[in-house]
This record gives sequence, C-alpha cells and structure tokens, in this order.
Amino acid sequence: MLTVVTAAFVSQPVRADELEQRIDDSINVALQWLAGIQQANGSWKSESYGDSVAATSLSIMAFMAAGHVPDEGPYGRTISKGVAWVLSEQQPNGLLVGSNRSHGPMYTHGIATLMLAEVSGMVNEGQVDRCRKGLEKAIKLIIDAQNHPKGAQHDGGWRYQPTSTDSDLSVTAWQLLALRAAKDIGCDIPSQNIDRAVAYIKRLNVQRGGGFGYMSGNGATITRSGCGIVALEVCGEHRCPETMAAAGRILSQPLTEGADYFYYGAYYCTVGMYKVGGDEWKTARNELYEAILKRQKPNGEWEPVGGSERGAGPAYATSMALLALAIEYGYLPIYQR
Repeated sequence: MLTVVTAAFVSQPVRADELEQRIDDSINVALQWLAGIQQANGSWKSESYGDSVAATSLSIMAFMAAGHVPDEGPYGRTISKGVAWVLSEQQPNGLLVGSNRSHGPMYTHGIATLMLAEVSGMVNEGQVDRCRKGLEKAIKLIIDAQNHPKGAQHDGGWRYQPTSTDSDLSVTAWQLLALRAAKDIGCDIPSQNIDRAVAYIKRLNVQRGGGFGYMSGNGATITRSGCGIVALEVCGEHRCPETMAAAGRILSQPLTEGADYFYYGAYYCTVGMYKVGGDEWKTARNELYEAILKRQKPNGEWEPVGGSERGAGPAYATSMALLALAIEYGYLPIYQR
C-alpha cells in the first residue's frame, strides 16, 4: 500500500490493484456509453455546436487509448466510421473543422490533426490514402498558421484562427501534440518551428509560484500548468526548470470540480504529471485518478457542469476523462514517455 503526503496531495492508503480495477471498470462502462451515443453518420455531438469534429476526434482517441483499433474488435467499426466522418469534414485549405464552427477553429484543427496522426497507421486500406493526404494538408496549415506574422511576444505560438496575429497556451499545446505525433510517424516537421514554439511556451512561464499563463502577462492555474508541461514534454523538454516548477504548483493545489475547465485540467494535469514521472507522478497519481473517478455517472458518462465546458457536452468530458484514466495503458504513442 502507498501513502503519500505533500502540501495538498494527501492520498489515503489504497491497494494498487483495487484502484487499477476501478479504472478498468470505469473505462469499460464509459466506452459502452460513448459508443451508444455515436451518430449514424459517424460523428459525436457537442452540446452547443451539433456534430463536432473535436468531440468526434477526442472520442476516437479515447477508444484507441483503451487499446481498440479500427475495424477490429467490438469498437472497430465505431472508430472507422468516426475517422471517415472527420475526413469528410476537412475544408479545401486543409482545415479540419466541419460546418459547425466554434469561435476557435484551430482548437478543433489541432485535436483532429492529432487524431489523424495517431490513427494513420491503423486504418484500413480504403482509408490509408485519404488519411495520409488529409494529414499532410492539416500539418501544412498548422505550420503556415505559426508562420503567419506575429509580434515578438506571440511568435512561435498559435491562436484561434489560421491567420491570427497573437497566440495562447491552450491552442498552441494542441498544435504541438499534433506536430509531435505527425513527426513520430515520419512527417517532415521543420525543427525551427518546434524551437520557436518551445521558446513561446517558456515565455509564458510564471516566475512566482511556478506554472504557465494563458497569454503573456497572465497568471498561472493548475490547468494551465498541466497544459504547459505537456507542451514542453512532447517537444523533448523533459523535466526542465519550467516544467518542474509547474509540477510543483499542481502538487500544491488539488484539482477540484470548482476549478475552471475541470475536464481540460484533468486531462492535461494527468498526462503532464505522468510525463514528468518520478516521485512527482507517484505523489499526484492517486489524487488525480480519484478526482476523475468520483465524478463518473453510473451509466458511464461524465458531464461537464461549469462554464464553457458545459457547452462542449458529455462526449467531450467523457473522452477527456478516458484519455486521462488510460494514460498508463500506453496504447497511444503521443502519451507514452
């Protein structure tokens, strides 16, 4: 049994096999629920925007994170239909956003590009060529958006639109996950673009208390801290000073339902602390898992209750929770250490 005590994380003794069984059971019932709400056209809906490329891409990755692949097993057809629908929604310029656009299409684009990079080596012969071409166009748009002229404090990042002249941490993190996943399967990603992105993320580091701000001059939260950790870790900045200071903030402040963007934070803090590893992950692990598990409904879903997340809907919340809970399964390459 493991008992860990820090400033904020106080884990009660728990048998590792008991927690792991609870996680397995939670994931299984959640996947059943998620498969049951897939639309006939292969998509998943968001609460505010109808059929959603982002919700669909996150749902696909949730199944894959649990070890399921296209065209095989109980969810093979579910995944393949979702991939086909996302590809059908790609715009001529490569933007993966569909007809129901939010205020920030680059959010959706980064998430969907990440999904295509993760699934591209698993799709059936009928989808291989379309998936590869769609991914190439999507990556080009990300690089072009980063290269769009910006002021010095925003250089290297991304924002809501492909032509935005400013940047923020959240949109930038999704693009970096997509670029890293694409690079891992052999796509040509210029090193200077990654270097500029790393420099941008590090400029968002908050000296007092550690962590990262949403934009230059903003304060840090644990959600943003997790986001910054993941962004740097996927770029090869393992346990760098900025990352470790952000990890310290997460350890000092538990993730609660009252936090802004709880499911976003649950995803990024869990993935981030897992990538940091070491004693930091051992300390944070149980508390992060418990924070997620206790909010699951008996039917398997998670439902966002606050702020902008409520509009994203339960498919989004459930997928984000699943991606966090399945982190130690190690099936999706981007989430491996």
